[in-house]
Amino acid sequence: MLYLERQSAPPLDRFIRVLWYSSAPEVDHRRERVLPTGCSQVILNLARDFLLDCPDVFTVREAPPAQVVGARSVYEVIDTSDLADLIGVVFRPGGFPAFAAAPADQFANLNLDLESLWGSAARSLRDNLRELPTPQGRLDCFESFLRHRLLSCPSRSSVPSHAAVQYALTRFPANSVREVAQATGWSERRFSQVFREQVGLAPKVWCRVQRFQRAVRRLRAEVPVPFTTLALECGFYDQSHFANEFRAFSGIDMTAYVNSQATRWTNHVPTP
Repeated sequence: MLYLERQSAPPLDRFIRVLWYSSAPEVDHRRERVLPTGCSQVILNLARDFLLDCPDVFTVREAPPAQVVGARSVYEVIDTSDLADLIGVVFRPGGFPAFAAAPADQFANLNLDLESLWGSAARSLRDNLRELPTPQGRLDCFESFLRHRLLSCPSRSSVPSHAAVQYALTRFPANSVREVAQATGWSERRFSQVFREQVGLAPKVWCRVQRFQRAVRRLRAEVPVPFTTLALECGFYDQSHFANEFRAFSGIDMTAYVNSQATRWTNHVPTP
């Protein structure tokens, strides 16, 4: 198995969290549950002319090979055969609209054909990536494409997202939506609308996902922590609240997650 990550150089680094490439042609389980992070992505299958859509653990159907994966607040199931030759980009919160020319919440919890967003450029990008022989060359090509797309429209690269949203991202989830909205001078309703359009999720949902993600990272750590202690440290009211939120976002309980850590990725859980 080969997995590579790359941090982009300026100005892309203000918009992109990471570029990644996966070559895992032989995985010993068929499906993986991917936990929500709240970040938008673009993925391209370079091995074959489709990705497999798995709306549940029993169903599978062919889908376009290049897709926009909107910010998610629920888990999704993937077929591991798609990991054989796959490349993607994870956008920073508020960074995706610069490449979409549309509000991020239009893509929330959806997987859409990339050609519906980027037109024929998406097909050309995938064709060019497939012709390159090395993972590093493919990452170079993808990064160059994204840089050109960003800089071809100066208004896109001027500000990664609204200043109020950037401020909120530094204050959540420690501060409430009302507190952050008041600090920006906006009404809670107006602030929530702009945040949702920039990030893809409503601010209260975003905060819940980030608390969940903090707990996931702690559960993945080598040092075991009692669930009651972990719940309080991650901002949940009590263990019951923690357990309910964990199942709502992941579809499994905390013990099942801890016992299923068979992949290198914190947010990927093998399914039966």
